[in-house]
Amino acid sequence: MQARMTNPAYVLPGAMKGIGTLFQAIGEGGLRQDVAEIVGLRASQINGCGACVHGHTANLRKAGVSEERIGAVAAWRHAPFFSDAERAALKLTEATTRLPDLSEESVPDALWDEVADHFDEKEISALILTVSVTNMFNRINTTIKEPAGTTWG
Repeated sequence: MQARMTNPAYVLPGAMKGIGTLFQAIGEGGLRQDVAEIVGLRASQINGCGACVHGHTANLRKAGVSEERIGAVAAWRHAPFFSDAERAALKLTEATTRLPDLSEESVPDALWDEVADHFDEKEISALILTVSVTNMFNRINTTIKEPAGTTWG
């Protein structure tokens, strides 16, 4: 399997510079790396991005996250392996990834309050940006048919 084209972030050099700056800012938010990878994995599962599912799974393994937790991300509601904070982050991820026509609020106040109970403003900022960047990469990768196992950088 081969991608249709080189990833646009590499074709347009300014894009990589902007993405790098965005990742640096996200890192300043204090969000735990395992939480960032779990929400990245969940968004990528929803969007069917094999390259990102593979990448987030590899990152979680590298960080020492158990196979039990990694394998349960797709069914997190029915698995006992996630903290209340992680569950709130996963709910927010699903709400902000699934925006079919925005006929309703994407993030109801009750969900926002639940997230805010577990994360401070900087962490929430990092969480929102992590999910948003993941969704951007998912859309790029599914458009160009980036295969699982691709490495970047």
